[in-house]
Amino acid sequence: MKIEEAIVYCLTTSNRGMRTEQIADMINRQRLHQRKDGQPVTSKQVFAVIMRYPDIFCRAEGKIMLMI
Repeated sequence: MKIEEAIVYCLTTSNRGMRTEQIADMINRQRLHQRKDGQPVTSKQVFAVIMRYPDIFCRAEGKIMLMI
């Protein structure tokens, strides 16, 4: 699945806000998204995706939450 879909999945299954490190760890543990170079997803990559979709994700108190 796409990384933005993996982030949405993480946030909906956890039913709470999460830090980018927690989201990246969950994506890598559950193998929700595979990078083309085979490297694990990083928290910086998660942050970049979250900033690209402000209509889906919001940041508050250091945690990422869904807007939808």
